Amino acid sequence: MTSAIVNLTEENNRFLNIIKAHFGIKNKSDAINFVVENFPKKEIELEVRPEYIRKLQKLRKQKGKVYNSAQEMFKEFEKDV
Repeated sequence: MTSAIVNLTEENNRFLNIIKAHFGIKNKSDAINFVVENFPKKEIELEVRPEYIRKLQKLRKQKGKVYNSAQEMFKEFEKDV
């Protein structure tokens, strides 16, 4: 388990106290865990940078090379190193 010192605004501190009282939670650490666990994680959409999307599209257009064996592939990689 990780320990952390957390600085809360007065409003957030009151909110945690309300959560503690309403759900019968023993301490603020458990209240923070409760809030985080019940936060709708589905609503968070991570944004991908446009440069990454262009790079990925470029990679998808490339044709791969077919090897007859893993040894053949490793030999080619060793040449590049």
